[in-house]
Amino acid sequence: MTDRIEQLADQMTLDEQVAILSGEDFWSVPAIDRLGIGKLRVTDGPNGARGGGSLIGGVKSASFPVGIALGATWNIDLLKQVGVALADEVKSKGAHMLLAPTVNIHRSVTNGRNFECYSEDPILTAELASAYIAGLQSQGIGATIKHFAGNESEIERTTISSEIDERSLREIYLVPFEWAVKKAGTWGVMSSYNKLNGTFTSEHNWLLTTVLRDEWGYDGIVMSDWFGSHSTAETVNAGLDLEMPGPTRDRGNKLIDAVNAGTVSRATLRRRVVDMLTLMQRVGSLDDHRDFVEHANDRPEHRALIRRAGAEAAVLLKNNGILPLKGDGTIAVIGPNAKTAQIMGGGSAQLNAHYRISPWQGLINALGQERLRYAPGCTNHRFEPLLRGDLQVAYFDNERLEGAPVHIGTQEEAQAFWIGHVAEGKVDPMHFSARITGSFTPEVSGTHRVGIYAAGFAKVFVDGELIADAWTNWTKGRTFFEEGCDEVVGTVELQAGRAHQVVIEFATKDFATLGLAAFAAGIGLPLGDQAIAEAAALAATAETAIVCIGRSGEWDTEGSDLPSITLPGRQNELVAAIARANPNTIVVLQTGGPVEMDWIGSVAALLQAWYPGQEAGNAIADVLTGAAEPTGRLPQTFPARWSDNPTQSQDAEIYPGLDGKVRYEEGIFVGYRHYDRHGIKPLFPFGFGLGYTDFTLSDLQVDDTAFEADGAVTVTVTLTNSGARDGASVVQLYVCDDEASDPRPEKELKAFAKAWLKAGQSTQLTLRLDARAFAFFRPQSKHWLLENGSFTLRLGQSSDDLPLSASVTRATTLMLPV
Repeated sequence: MTDRIEQLADQMTLDEQVAILSGEDFWSVPAIDRLGIGKLRVTDGPNGARGGGSLIGGVKSASFPVGIALGATWNIDLLKQVGVALADEVKSKGAHMLLAPTVNIHRSVTNGRNFECYSEDPILTAELASAYIAGLQSQGIGATIKHFAGNESEIERTTISSEIDERSLREIYLVPFEWAVKKAGTWGVMSSYNKLNGTFTSEHNWLLTTVLRDEWGYDGIVMSDWFGSHSTAETVNAGLDLEMPGPTRDRGNKLIDAVNAGTVSRATLRRRVVDMLTLMQRVGSLDDHRDFVEHANDRPEHRALIRRAGAEAAVLLKNNGILPLKGDGTIAVIGPNAKTAQIMGGGSAQLNAHYRISPWQGLINALGQERLRYAPGCTNHRFEPLLRGDLQVAYFDNERLEGAPVHIGTQEEAQAFWIGHVAEGKVDPMHFSARITGSFTPEVSGTHRVGIYAAGFAKVFVDGELIADAWTNWTKGRTFFEEGCDEVVGTVELQAGRAHQVVIEFATKDFATLGLAAFAAGIGLPLGDQAIAEAAALAATAETAIVCIGRSGEWDTEGSDLPSITLPGRQNELVAAIARANPNTIVVLQTGGPVEMDWIGSVAALLQAWYPGQEAGNAIADVLTGAAEPTGRLPQTFPARWSDNPTQSQDAEIYPGLDGKVRYEEGIFVGYRHYDRHGIKPLFPFGFGLGYTDFTLSDLQVDDTAFEADGAVTVTVTLTNSGARDGASVVQLYVCDDEASDPRPEKELKAFAKAWLKAGQSTQLTLRLDARAFAFFRPQSKHWLLENGSFTLRLGQSSDDLPLSASVTRATTLMLPV
């Protein structure tokens, strides 16, 4: 704390102190003009910087690979480079902080937000998050690591209580946050929506003060997730510095009254104020009095980084020698994700990308269009395809579509996400109605499906007839962060080439937690057996078939968990049909996590490409053609069946939750720890990935001279590229406690290193373990315990491929502080 911060805190009136502890609007904290204190601005991340616009549209931004894709790189240096680049993006949007990274653990395989998080493993997540934060903050932009803590599912996430024992918290779920504080020095932490063991995290004194500040020594700020504050005195006293967004719900006059009544002390208030002023000084907003301007900076160096990171994220899961692509024969490019660029997941991570490269376009760029043939085969959308075109929007300053419109606007697509400033400020954003008018001209005659879902009331009329009604019997569903209804679908006969009038009526409704109004409407024509048959016929005439399948941000999204890990629609049928027609079938899978694959034995190759950002198609083509080496490794175990995953249970309280609770019954046995414990063979293990070259490990050496004294061990190993191509491998070191007094996993990842080697080259890698790498947490005595006895170190290239091992032994126990 500087003298200037102390002086400013003392010079502020009570009203001014309270003012900077809550948002002024959706993205900023107010300036205090009297004292020359500038406005603090934040922007959503973590795979870009959206700026102050809505989730839909707005100033364009660079779209980077999503969290699970970056997790698959296992590349600490790359994550730091991404952090540095994202700092540029934040600055282009006139902001000072990025709401990122997201580090919640992949507890279940169906969490809708797994795509945004790095891994199922706390050490892999912590290493990558720390590098990302270091890169970001090296450029003066604040990180806001989230969501602290226990937000491992999107079901009832704003109200549910995550029931997690302290040992599991300490060993699994808190580790990335602890490293972010102790190793990366993060300037911001965001509390989660959920309760933790019965108390909202935004007012959880043990979490925000005892652990975060007292034990870890955190000196940054804690902000609420948007509308995640639920009280006044309780949040301030527990350690929540900033309520977001504004206008405030819980602070302002309520906090002034609490201070005057003595329920919040002046000393506590001052601590919160000093935290905020310190942050403002760190990020430069204290003296930032510039006009707020956003820019769409499409930087060549960011394009190149995104393409390289997207390719490095791709995990080659199977290859019968067909990749990299060879020859000059025809290639059938098939599937719902072939001509659609699936670049990101859904929710607050969405942004308006500078551009989107589809796999089809990426292959054209790499190979030329002459060799390529295309067929869709089937669809995989969750909602009917969005209606696009020239749409007129009439806004009414009431919720009944009555009177003359107060504003007329236009849109290019039938969706809106209204927050804050609506209709140029001419309506109350929570109390208005709108009529959207446009047309739809189908390419094919037939029975079309018309869908609508909304956080509000909505209807769709086609040629004057009500087709889809999400108004009359509106029911809360799993859209728009659980503020919206599920899609309501009706059918209508439409004629090819005819412009059919479409009218959408919308009105706001009371919200549950998040103050927003939104809708999306679409029209689609289902694809049937003929489309699969046509795709198979095309594949039969080609030398190679590339099937682009998976999900999209409609499925992998904040606010909604997946219903299963079965591929949506008829994609499994499509892959099976293509594989029967052509033995040289390559599957490119784009999802935010695992799927069941009954067809895996019948395809020649499988590439998991995730959502790799705006350069998606180019990155995928780079790997398929061999222009880039596949060096990604799985950051999440892929089970053979959904029922194999750690949260599968007959007890609904374990997952998805029951009566307001979700119980983490599996404790520390998440991810590969679960599969090891139960002897379940996964489809693909944690850390697995193939390449276009081969690597061998040899000459394992262990220096345990300091193990007895302080628990430190140094491991060296020789990695050799024994193949014919340059490439990279990830060396993974797991620790096994041979005889523990408390139940422990069979093995735990504690260190890793990624190395790039030319063909035939060798290098010696050094991996260091500290005492915590061998210890487990004892909740009864509140310390980490490194027991006496032997520990086995296992080293290899995946959790299921650990050919080298060594043993270290201690004669005494060692207790470590929290």
